[in-house]
Amino acid sequence: MATSIDLNADVGEGLGPWPMGADEALIPLVSSVNIACGAHAGDPATIRRTVRLALAAGAAIGAHPGYPDLVGFGRRELAMAPGELAASVLYQVAAVAGIVRAEGGVLRHVKPHGALYHRLASDGDAAAAAVEAIARLDPSLAVVGPPGSALLAEAAAAGLTAVAEGFADRAYEPDGRLRARTLPGALLDSAERASAQAVAIARDGRVTAADGTPIAIAVATLCVHGDTPGAPGIAAAVRAALAEAGIDVRRPGA
Repeated sequence: MATSIDLNADVGEGLGPWPMGADEALIPLVSSVNIACGAHAGDPATIRRTVRLALAAGAAIGAHPGYPDLVGFGRRELAMAPGELAASVLYQVAAVAGIVRAEGGVLRHVKPHGALYHRLASDGDAAAAAVEAIARLDPSLAVVGPPGSALLAEAAAAGLTAVAEGFADRAYEPDGRLRARTLPGALLDSAERASAQAVAIARDGRVTAADGTPIAIAVATLCVHGDTPGAPGIAAAVRAALAEAGIDVRRPGA
């Protein structure tokens, strides 16, 4: 049984005057954040504002690179070769790292977004290219991804810290993958269901798939998506449930 776990959120996903989520309320409730880098969402001013919110809250800051697809919010697969992906990831992560540094902080990790997250989980060539780019930029960066994924295997092989991630607010398939957002029941937007799943993952090392199949899962961080309706309420409920189960929410390395 884990005695502590990181709780992360994908944030900074507004664009210009169009906000998304409730970052001001959500960020103080989590221990680490993944900030959109401007490809699938975000822009320089939004990144800077979100970095400042995270620093004020004491949250560990990570970059959240995605496919360059603002219209599709990075949730559509793009036919990009591994080298193209690596260059895009490098560009995005470096931009966020620079803003974090300018604000007096340190970038701690990289977590891919959406369709890119899923591709790097299974495409070894693309994962290797992306990890090489991250390592060249800063070998102290941790890489966050699904347990047992090509992404984490490549990160570990490159000497980077590999952090396995579970999801409080997403349903799983029997093979351990996340249920596609196009399918019913993919999103757990109930605080009660998300809290129960978070405790089952953190305390018991298991999750129940959408069809009822029990799945063993071992993770070091749990995600609450910033664009999930009612995300701050879900994060607060998850924290409370974890505390009741004897599990501290703690940023990596704290």
